[in-house]
Parts: sequence; C-alpha cells; structure tokens
Amino acid sequence: MSPVIDCTDEEGREGGIAAAAAALRAGQLVVLPTDTVYGVAADAFDEDAVGALLAAKGRGREMPPPVLVPSKRTVDGLATQVPAYAKRLIEAFWPGALTIIVRAQASLMWDLGETNGTVALRMPDDELALLVLSETGPLAVTSANRTGSPAARTVVEAATQLGPAVEVYLDGGPSAGGQASTIVDCTGTEPIVLRHGAIPDEELFAALEDPPEPVDESLSESPAPAPDELRPSADPVAHDAPSPASEPSDEASGPGQER
Repeated sequence: MSPVIDCTDEEGREGGIAAAAAALRAGQLVVLPTDTVYGVAADAFDEDAVGALLAAKGRGREMPPPVLVPSKRTVDGLATQVPAYAKRLIEAFWPGALTIIVRAQASLMWDLGETNGTVALRMPDDELALLVLSETGPLAVTSANRTGSPAARTVVEAATQLGPAVEVYLDGGPSAGGQASTIVDCTGTEPIVLRHGAIPDEELFAALEDPPEPVDESLSESPAPAPDELRPSADPVAHDAPSPASEPSDEASGPGQER
C-alpha cells in the first residue's frame, strides 16, 4: 500500500513535501490536494511519468493533462506569444481556478500527448500544492480519479480509485473547492471560454475590460483585443470540448471535478 502522509500539521507537511518531491523526481506519481479537488501529478518533463499518469487515469494521448505552475512568472518559460488579454486574466485570477490554454515554447523537452503545440496552464490557490510545485517545478496534474468516475475530494477517495499506481498520497484534508476550473483558450486574437467553471463569465470579461494594475509585463507581449472582441464566441463550449492543448478532462463531465 502506498503511504498516505498527513499534511494537516507542520511536521507532517514537511515530510510529505520531501517524500512527494523525491517520488516525482524519480518518475513516480503523487496525489495532492488543490483548490478544486485532489489531483494526481507527474513530472511534466518526464515522458514515462506522464505516460504512467495517463495510464492510471485510463485515458490516451489524445487527452493530455494540464500543467500546474508555482508562480505567474513560470509562464515565461513555458509559453510564447501570450496575448495581452491572457496576461490580464493571469493577473486577475492567479492563483486560482482559471486554466488558460496558450502556445507552448517549441524548445520544451516534454511530451504531454497530442497537444497541437499548446499547453493548458494553471497556478492553484492551495498552499500545499504550491509548496510541492516550488520544490519540483511544473507538474502535469489532472483530477485524481479514473476517467468517467467522480473526482476525489478526499485522499481516501483518490486512493480508492488509483491505488498502487500512485507512489505517495498527501492528505491535506477535504478539498475546499469542488467546482471545476474555468478554461479559456488564449491561443487566438480573442479569448474563448471552453469550459464554464468556478470563475463566472461576467467576472472574466469584467477583468478583460478593466484590467487590474499593474499588469505583469514580464510575460511576452501581444496587442490587446478591441473591446468588441472581449466577448465569448456565440456558442462557447461548456463541457467536454477538446481544447487546442488539452482536453478539459473528465472533470467536465460532472459536478465537483477538475484540476
């Protein structure tokens, strides 16, 4: 049985982070809490580990996982041609339940699956997850459940579904979130909502029309869209729509799911 480490106190948290980081560096899988639900993580730059993650989920390369990052500035190293409106969304909603799809740096030595040259990125608003990410760097993370089953809101629910496929389970208590992240395609000249989630549409587009200050100019530059381009497409995809980079995952198939 894979160890379940209680990270609800400081002592357990330190040991859990160390064990998780060691397992991830060794190409193994780790379950950890996020601000939405529990996720299963692999080193994003380890092709075999990402393959093991997809196998544990019971899904193929056509459904690549999103990537969680430890800070806003990590986007610089992973993405290119980031539009100005995407930077506004990052400033407004990271860390938080917003996943953005952007064009990936072509020089990255990773294989997340059939991404079509893009990547889905999110910075979670969860202290334990961010501490692990600060030790490991970007992680491929998706909801800790078998495809088609309910997402795990506790470590026990995750362990019941994934079992020995995961090397280390971090128990941070019941997940505080439960609603899927909102997914926005930021690969074009205007944002397109691919999945309606924890961040309401009206908040998204209010942030685009009235960007927070200051906008982080360290992200790659691109002109902002005109005001009439800030609205979602006439038929925005709400559920189960494949993004250019990554299927929003089975988190979109029911309530209480996501990365």
